[in-house]
Amino acid sequence: MIDLRINESLLERTIERAKERDIIIPTFRQMQNPDEIPEKIKAQLTKLGLWDMNSRNLFRITWHNEPKASGGLYGGVNYIELPSALTGVPARIVAMVGKWFPTGCHKVGASFGCLVPRLVTGQFDPSFHRAVWPSTGNYCRGGAYNSALLGCESIAILPEGMSRERFEWLSKVAGEVIATPGCESNVKEIFDKTWELRTTRDNVVIFNQFEELGNCLWHYHVTGHAIADLFESIKRPGDCFAGACFTSGSAGTMSSGDYLKKAYPKSKLAAGEALQCPTLLCNGFGDHRIEGIGDKHVPWIHNVRNTDMVIAIDDNDSINLLRLFNEPAGREYLKREAGVAPEIVDQLGFLGISGIANVLCAVKFAKYYELSGKDVVATVLTDSVDMYSSRLEELRRAEGAYTGAQAAAGHARSMLGQRTDSMEELTYAARKRIHNLKYYTWVEQQGKTVEELKAQWYDYDNYWDGMHNQVDEVDALITSFNERTGLLKKL
Repeated sequence: MIDLRINESLLERTIERAKERDIIIPTFRQMQNPDEIPEKIKAQLTKLGLWDMNSRNLFRITWHNEPKASGGLYGGVNYIELPSALTGVPARIVAMVGKWFPTGCHKVGASFGCLVPRLVTGQFDPSFHRAVWPSTGNYCRGGAYNSALLGCESIAILPEGMSRERFEWLSKVAGEVIATPGCESNVKEIFDKTWELRTTRDNVVIFNQFEELGNCLWHYHVTGHAIADLFESIKRPGDCFAGACFTSGSAGTMSSGDYLKKAYPKSKLAAGEALQCPTLLCNGFGDHRIEGIGDKHVPWIHNVRNTDMVIAIDDNDSINLLRLFNEPAGREYLKREAGVAPEIVDQLGFLGISGIANVLCAVKFAKYYELSGKDVVATVLTDSVDMYSSRLEELRRAEGAYTGAQAAAGHARSMLGQRTDSMEELTYAARKRIHNLKYYTWVEQQGKTVEELKAQWYDYDNYWDGMHNQVDEVDALITSFNERTGLLKKL
């Protein structure tokens, strides 16, 4: 359960800071359904850019943003449906677009879900505490952004091998940026740095996305709800929601699958990972290039008992498709030779490296289950190519100009050539094997208890549903916080 005990003295101080800085906090219900956002706040948003450092942009933490860089309001869920000409499978693969969140990534929602419950209970004092955001990429960007909007100081931690764009942006927003050794698969080094901060600084609060249940709460109620909304809006007579596929990362987005499996009981949930670091498949190790997903451990918040399949993606395929989708010769090939509609090709920049990996998981999932054109598979595009311009430059320097022949070969090999190897449909025993791997990271190294580890498995419904059901209490606390600031009445 998320700790919602109230510290009244610190809460009063936080409310005063919100008054001073004109901070109004949206509820989870408003992020689900922006129709419930006050009209006066919407009027203010029409004058703001999507990435502006303005607290009103908290109300843009939703999948329903109008796809505009400035002045947009709300509409349907932003998504792209990838055609069979591109994917090679008859199944309908739909991917929600993360580009239209502030910071250009949906992780801004996960970090909101972690920080806001601490603020509205008075457990985090923005005049004293520093919010620490350990990450393999986008989560610390979302955390730094939310911290700034909510009047808090932040410390961003991410591997030194992440893209240049992330570091450049963080240097302007976060109070402190710490680069840890390695790449996106070096999660332990990030954990080690957080422990160092815990023991050397008395004013830090660690918001570790891999263990924060607020991460689950946001994705369950906001991302899960949005995928269901999307399916209901696009389904045709006879269509079936077959399942959802997400690379594991912190496993926060996997929580949306828990929501979807309740809404569509016949659907399945698949977790993806890099073939070069097959932790879930075979307790493996290694380094990979799918930026934004971490490995060599099982996240504490991964509800493994509700996961049906593990799928490994070769990082070479994600990198190859990054070029295919964004180089002029690649896009020309897709339009002229592969028969992909120009309006779809023009949207392929919505796929960042991890988004491409998510789509490849969906392709392998569709092939394994022999899905038809009546089956819908959902995933998310966590960020866009905007975060990887430097990676494209590096590839051009290393491999030379991209040609039509490379495009044809890349499409055939890295998309159409996906096979059903390096994946496993999980039995009960296989799920338990993966779940038990949490012990070595979380009990031995991170201070969790065996009792809670067992509760996640044996007291399954109470543990996970108990947390999911806290959303009404969190929303009530947010509403009370806003009422005590008096800012809504002054609009």
